[in-house]
Amino acid sequence: MSPLRAALHIDHHEAEVWQLDADNAHAVRIKAHEHPTRQHGSAVRTEHEFLAQVCDALAGIADVLVVGSHQAQAGFRHYVGQHRAALLKQIVGWKTVDHPTEGQLVAMAREYFIEHDGMARTQQRM
Repeated sequence: MSPLRAALHIDHHEAEVWQLDADNAHAVRIKAHEHPTRQHGSAVRTEHEFLAQVCDALAGIADVLVVGSHQAQAGFRHYVGQHRAALLKQIVGWKTVDHPTEGQLVAMAREYFIEHDGMARTQQRM
């Protein structure tokens, strides 16, 4: 059985985790919640809650390709590095894209993982 793989498409309002296998793709959508409040720093807490839910959705996935705008990826990378460092081992690639369609995203992820497998086999032989 091949390991679970996923493409994470993230922006500041929503994330989609596309779990992939040879024949199927299934998406889990996570929306950021806005909690208007006068408390200082509430936007940061809300963003952390959202990013924590995204990280939780990646549990059990062996290889993750993260796609999205440069800014969204940077925010996610920073959060993971600070709060979920163990997840960094699962992230095998980062690709900057704006708004791919579902079909484009799945095709991009499948192509990436085919290349990734080829690179892994080449490195194992060395």
